[in-house]
Amino acid sequence: MNGYLDESHFLMVEEGFTTRDLLENLLAELCQESDQQALFVADLGDIVKKHLRFLKALPRVKPYFPVKCNGSEGVIRLLAELGAGFACANKAEITRVQSIGVPAERIFYSSPCKQVAHIRHAATHGVRLMAFDNEVELSKVARSHPRARMLLGITADPIPSAHPSMTFGTTLKSCRHLLQTAKEQAVEVVGISFHLGSRGLEPQAFAQAVAAAQLVFDMGTELGFHMHLLDIGGGFPGTEDTRAPLEEIAALMNSALDLYFPEGCGVDIVARPGRFYVTSAFTLAVSITALEEIPTEQPGSDGRCDSGTPSPCIPEPSLSPLPAALQRKSVAARRASPCPEHPWHSSSLRGPPGRAEDRIADGLQLPQLHVGDWLLFGNMGAYTIPTSALLSGCPQPRVTYAMSRMAWKAVQLFQGKPPQTEDDRESLCTPLSCGWEMAETLCVTPVFTPAGII
Repeated sequence: MNGYLDESHFLMVEEGFTTRDLLENLLAELCQESDQQALFVADLGDIVKKHLRFLKALPRVKPYFPVKCNGSEGVIRLLAELGAGFACANKAEITRVQSIGVPAERIFYSSPCKQVAHIRHAATHGVRLMAFDNEVELSKVARSHPRARMLLGITADPIPSAHPSMTFGTTLKSCRHLLQTAKEQAVEVVGISFHLGSRGLEPQAFAQAVAAAQLVFDMGTELGFHMHLLDIGGGFPGTEDTRAPLEEIAALMNSALDLYFPEGCGVDIVARPGRFYVTSAFTLAVSITALEEIPTEQPGSDGRCDSGTPSPCIPEPSLSPLPAALQRKSVAARRASPCPEHPWHSSSLRGPPGRAEDRIADGLQLPQLHVGDWLLFGNMGAYTIPTSALLSGCPQPRVTYAMSRMAWKAVQLFQGKPPQTEDDRESLCTPLSCGWEMAETLCVTPVFTPAGII
């Protein structure tokens, strides 16, 4: 064991005890309190399983988790225990990762736009791996961190951006000049970085980016740099309802990597999977703190609308979260009747008091809600927990971490390496309880959407 995570950092869940059971117990306790704060339940075992899947699907690629995606302590500790690296965007994220003992060599200061004070902080604390894509960034690093090891960020997107100033990554045309400038300023360039986001899931786009990286590797080698590191970025899907599962995407990626950077060529490959690791691991529970009824005869109203105000911030309204409703009076009774019948009402959700103008969702079909009822949002692990208090205008929900004994056994046994034998794989893929195979649904009443029922 590496010592980053132990049993004091999470709830050990016995077999047969589901995530739904854990949420019911927690919410039953909160129903007795007057101040009902929102909370996350984090299934750490789900992250363990995702990590082993990633290593098996992309055996040549080392994951560097982007801390901005989810900077919660349990996630950082678990991934550190599993041997992952960390991609940090600023001083606060570097400090957070190093505060639990992660060594500097496992940290990538990945932001292409860095404050000089943050560069100096990285230099003081031994973080050397960094990225740049223009002369200004190169000059800042040359002055403030002479021992930095730099990755040149490139863009291989053949489609011109509508806002070129907002696009990170330099063009192939500019690469030789930037490499020559780095040579003149005695900055060590060790490789290439690119990030295609969701376009990285397109075989042609990814192959083009890897081919471009290989060309720039040759440029750097000609200029005398020891080019040995390729960062293929992120964009891996966080849920299973995407166009293709990870294994299908990885097969195409492996083909391109083997073609342009074959095994044994001396190039290490890293990636920055964020959503893939944490999206499905987190469930958010929020309480209704206020209600407003809109009469059906009101102009513009298409029916009765219960406008509730969930208590926490939901930082990414573009996620269009679809909640399940858990009524306060039925927390205990649900075990006997998990999906009771309720009349449905067209409902809208707004932000917390003082930020009620924040629109979360409109036109949801939900049962009659009351102050003190709870809404459950699944797939809430990515970009919902700011890494800095300055980025959030409201208190952060507390996080309860859980893991099954089987998942904990996997952490202890494999230490971040995929199971090698068939017996190992079968034992770790057996549907169990919370923290390993989330077969149980958190739905307590169906949620209707314009597209149907979930």
